[in-house]
Amino acid sequence: MLTRLQVQGFKNLLDVDIEFGPFTCIAGANGMGKSNVFDVIEFLSYLATDSLAQAAQRVRTTAGAAGGDPRDLFWDGYRQREHRIKIAAEMIVPAEVEDELGARARVAATALRYEITLGYGPSRTDHTGGRLYLLDEDLREISDPRTRTKFPASPGFLDAVIPDRGGNQVFLSTDRRGMQGIFISAHESGQPVEKTRYPGRAARTVLSATITADNPTVLAARNEMRSWRRLALEPSALRAPDGTVGPESLAPDGRYLPSTLYRVAHAPEWSAEPDRVYAAVAGRLSDLSGIAVEDLEVEYDEARELFTLFLREKGGLRLPARALSEGTLRFLALCVLLEDSTFTGLICMEEPENGIHPANLPAMVQLVRDLAVDRDHPPGDDNPFRQVIINTHSPGVVQLCDPEDLLLADTRLRPMPDGGAVRALALLPFRGSWRARPGVQTFSHADVVPYLAEPPEARLRLPSDLTT
Repeated sequence: MLTRLQVQGFKNLLDVDIEFGPFTCIAGANGMGKSNVFDVIEFLSYLATDSLAQAAQRVRTTAGAAGGDPRDLFWDGYRQREHRIKIAAEMIVPAEVEDELGARARVAATALRYEITLGYGPSRTDHTGGRLYLLDEDLREISDPRTRTKFPASPGFLDAVIPDRGGNQVFLSTDRRGMQGIFISAHESGQPVEKTRYPGRAARTVLSATITADNPTVLAARNEMRSWRRLALEPSALRAPDGTVGPESLAPDGRYLPSTLYRVAHAPEWSAEPDRVYAAVAGRLSDLSGIAVEDLEVEYDEARELFTLFLREKGGLRLPARALSEGTLRFLALCVLLEDSTFTGLICMEEPENGIHPANLPAMVQLVRDLAVDRDHPPGDDNPFRQVIINTHSPGVVQLCDPEDLLLADTRLRPMPDGGAVRALALLPFRGSWRARPGVQTFSHADVVPYLAEPPEARLRLPSDLTT
């Protein structure tokens, strides 16, 4: 779980400090740069697995597509000056980790702070453009995790996810030794092991190169960051044929929906009664007005080796799920994820209300809230350790969210080293909420009047006899 994110120099995130709980909604007008928060989270996830160059290529550019110039990641990246991106992420990781060879180990701490600084400079060859390079990388234990975890939660929840009381252990550190250079070392059991002497030449982060349980705490941080994903459900992917060879987990674009539901319904705990899972998904789908679902199931066509998800309406009509509207398909995919206890980590979703009728907004908002872990109970198979962050500009979604879960996106003037000032993204918590603290700008009801009031040019209104 990502509990705090501090960013300097990434796109229009000049200096942001954001605290997260299990569920967060970022509200703001189009063009503010709300999606850049998702971009930097996704960038951290890519840095945990890919090389620096590959991670930069995978991040969405200002044109909305991946594969741009690394300078697109920096604020004013094309100006001739020194470029730096500094990111710090505080997180809660599982108490036990397993590597890809099946080896398991206990972590030394579950509340961690990861810091990374990246620069931009000329390539080492004459035939390519500039490149990202690593300047600093650190991973440390959070000394006071119960105090630093701000969101309200039950003692049972906190005892389960933060069993330790904190300390000052260091797991990755950057050491500058004058003329000798810069050293990044890994520490496990208190003994530093030098990983790179010249981080500026490193093709990837030290964290991304940690793939065994010999460094369990670093591996746990890597695995946690790998589980941070942007869920962008595409109708074409949701409707795509689903064979037996592919993965059995829902892809970020929604591919493999039938095989995912089939796996969940036939998991060991439900293998004797898969209909209970199908009924749960059908029941949740029926929360949408205009959708009269009697039941649903996944059928396997042996001849074609395909899984197909079918629904039967209350009138008896049976049809494949791909015949549903785009909004209903997205809602169905989230219903399936809700039943998948193996689907954990952080989910970022852009405007989940798209394609949803206004009458169904309450059902959609409640569904994305229910995807997040219940902080009143310890995580487990019946309460998966999931975190959800959404963004929106919809008044209906804002009105349906608890003010404690809201962050208001705004642009504020920031001073620059050259004496000028620029507008950069600011995320404001609700006044009096758990995120509000001395010195932090907040928002009140007066700041969100456009989300709460009738538009001044409204021509269609409820008659007075229907509003009393």
